[in-house]
Amino acid sequence: MYDPVSQLVYTAPAYRGTGARSNTLNTARQNVDAAEVAKFEALASRWWDPEGEFRPLHEINPLRLDWIRRYVDLDGASVLDIGCGGGILTEAMAGCGASVTGIDMAEAPLEVAKLHLHESGAEVEYRRATAEELAAEQPGQYDIVTCLEMLEHVPSPSQVLASIATLVRPGGHVFVSTINRNPKSFVFAIVGAEYILRLLPAGTHEYQKFIRPSELEEWARKSGLELRASIGMTYNPFTTTYSLGPDLSVNYLMHFRR
Repeated sequence: MYDPVSQLVYTAPAYRGTGARSNTLNTARQNVDAAEVAKFEALASRWWDPEGEFRPLHEINPLRLDWIRRYVDLDGASVLDIGCGGGILTEAMAGCGASVTGIDMAEAPLEVAKLHLHESGAEVEYRRATAEELAAEQPGQYDIVTCLEMLEHVPSPSQVLASIATLVRPGGHVFVSTINRNPKSFVFAIVGAEYILRLLPAGTHEYQKFIRPSELEEWARKSGLELRASIGMTYNPFTTTYSLGPDLSVNYLMHFRR
C-alpha cells in the first residue's frame, strides 16, 4: 500500500519466494493458526479506536460496505461475517438492516465486539466458531457471506471457501477480500505498510500466506462459486486515502455467487 522511496535504507523481513501454502487439512478446528489468533487477541482492546492499530480497517470500511451494496440489498438479508474480529464491518452491515451473525476464533476481539453493541445499539449475533463448524450446522442458511481480510490468516483458505459455498444459499452472494502474492505486494503490504508507514503493526501479515486472484477464483470455482466481479484497493500515502480501482496487484476484493 506504499511505494517506497528508492533512497531509503531499510532491512526488510526475508522475501520468501512465490510458493503457495498447502491447503489440505482434516478437521474444522485444525484450520486455525494459533499464532494468528494471538496477534489479534493482543490488540483486541484497541479494535474500536479509529486512531489505533486498526485505523486502516476503520478507513476502508466505508469503501468495502459501498462495494458490497453495489451488488446486494442488505436490508432484511441474512448475513454471515467470517473473521469478524471486533465487528467493524459486522455492525455496519447490521446498520443497513441486515440480520448479521459474526464468527471468529479470537475470543478477546469477540468480547470487544459484544461490548460495543451496548454502545452502538446494533443487533448482531457473535459466535466463537470456524466456518467449517458452522457449515456442518447451518448449510444454505445465509443470503450473503462476507470474509474480508481473513483468508490470509488461516492455514487452508480453500477449505474456508468450500465451507462458505456450503453456508450460502443457492443464488446467494459471497464477498471476499485478501492480498495478492507477488513482489509488489511484498513491498507495499509488508515493507511499506508495516515497517515504513506503520499503518499496521509489524508482523501482521506473512508473505507466503498471500493469495493470488487466480488461486482464489480456482478454489471458489471448485466449491461451486462463480466469480461475478473483482476490484482492487490502493492506498495513496500523500493524501492518506484509500480508493477502489482496477489494480488487483496488492489488495483486492471479489464477488461470487453460488
